[in-house]
Amino acid sequence: MNAIEIRNLSKSFRGMYAVDHLNMTVPVGAIYGFIGENGSGKSTTEKLICGHLVPDGGEIKLFGRDYTDAGVRVRVGALIESAGCFLGSSVYQNLRMQAINLGLENPDDEIQRVLEIVRMQDSANIKFKSCSLGMKQRIGIAMALLGDPALLILDEPINGLDTDGMRIMREILVDITKKYGCTVLISSHILGELEKIATHYGIIRQGKMIQEISAKEMDNRARVFVSLKTKDMKGAKSVLKAKYENVKEEEECLRVYDVDDTEAIVEYLIKNGHVVNEIKKNKIGLEEYYIELMSKKEEE
Repeated sequence: MNAIEIRNLSKSFRGMYAVDHLNMTVPVGAIYGFIGENGSGKSTTEKLICGHLVPDGGEIKLFGRDYTDAGVRVRVGALIESAGCFLGSSVYQNLRMQAINLGLENPDDEIQRVLEIVRMQDSANIKFKSCSLGMKQRIGIAMALLGDPALLILDEPINGLDTDGMRIMREILVDITKKYGCTVLISSHILGELEKIATHYGIIRQGKMIQEISAKEMDNRARVFVSLKTKDMKGAKSVLKAKYENVKEEEECLRVYDVDDTEAIVEYLIKNGHVVNEIKKNKIGLEEYYIELMSKKEEE
């Protein structure tokens, strides 16, 4: 069974598709990275799944049941846009109001549980307006986790966070899936951070799903390259291009794509009068994979 199954989902505004016959499959237990440029339809798709918008057509199933089923709706938590908290109220007060709104039987126990998950058990009495951006994002996630949902939908939760804030957010999301068995659908523009935690990806463009791929499959498909530095980068590049098909100067290094034999490259450069100062094997990451995929789609 999948946590989310979407078939031919469509939503238009003023005659233009924001979501265009989109298909999506999110396995139970996944951290599903939802990727696309601004205006590609990510937020609209998430709002449709949450029931905030009504689709023009298509099918949305959550855990094998129609997404409008009351029994399955209570299993979904979401943080889209902002937490919707009262600025003058404390973290605890905001969570308690939401817990009461949800009709939870033991609100204090549940509040303590979610505060521990988001590493804010010592910040319960701080007023929301005094919290940092990272804390506010974690409070939003805590609110979404009230009632122990099986599916958590997050729209850009790491945007604007500093390095430490992003690290804490990564740890929280991994804990949510591994310790509590929650499936996470997360959209983000910060692909380098998303790559550290996601198990699956969905890449959307102009409202259409371009590709769904697991992190393992992407790693297997990712192009390998040798990255190196020499004193004479221009001369070394010219020498390498005489033997290798794809040589580029990127990020202050020379990259030889689709090759992983570092010893052969070093030997070849030395024979041609170039000493290698630094060399290593690597694979392109999620961001470069995404850029290459989008470039191919534009050429089609």
